[in-house]
Amino acid sequence: MIRTAGVVLEGDLATVDSPSGVVLFAHGSGSSRHSPRNQMVARQLRDAGFSTLLVDLLTADEERAEERGATRRFDIELLAGRLSGIIDWLGGQPATEGQPVGLFGASTGAAAALVGAEPRPEPVRAVVSRGGRPDLAGDALSRVRAPTLLIVGGNDPVVLELNEQAAAVTAAPCELRVVPNATHLFAEPGALEQVSAWAVEWYQRYLTR
Repeated sequence: MIRTAGVVLEGDLATVDSPSGVVLFAHGSGSSRHSPRNQMVARQLRDAGFSTLLVDLLTADEERAEERGATRRFDIELLAGRLSGIIDWLGGQPATEGQPVGLFGASTGAAAALVGAEPRPEPVRAVVSRGGRPDLAGDALSRVRAPTLLIVGGNDPVVLELNEQAAAVTAAPCELRVVPNATHLFAEPGALEQVSAWAVEWYQRYLTR
């Protein structure tokens, strides 16, 4: 249980021995901390020496309201505020205190990660977006200091164009990498493995204690 921004959220923190840092996952709309795609990336990160925290940014009641047509999962400012609070929470936990934080965002979660990182430049050292919508971060793109990696599928043309536009205005060091022949969910053989490998490389480069 994680208390942040006046709510209590569900999260799964998995730590490793002598971690190089901790990676906080912000999933996209319609997903959860149980997403098999994020779970797979998280396992690869732990194998590489990073602790991970997968968390639901909406409460159980809010998730049920979403099923009835509510739109909080698209409220980037709301999600980013909760994410910033979770970053502070990590800084107060014995297992993660003082560790650099990486953010991993998918879909709309990528925008929340970028907006949430902007007011936390000291702990947040790196951001990775998988099939994300960084364009929804708005003006935060010009203020985020954390090096940002944007990963998009080659067969996801609309999202690829939006990421190209976002990369052009991002002030922090930024790279856009394309997984050939991959669609939005990276379900093709080997696509998610490539995402994981690039994420590990990025965090190893920037997320050092």
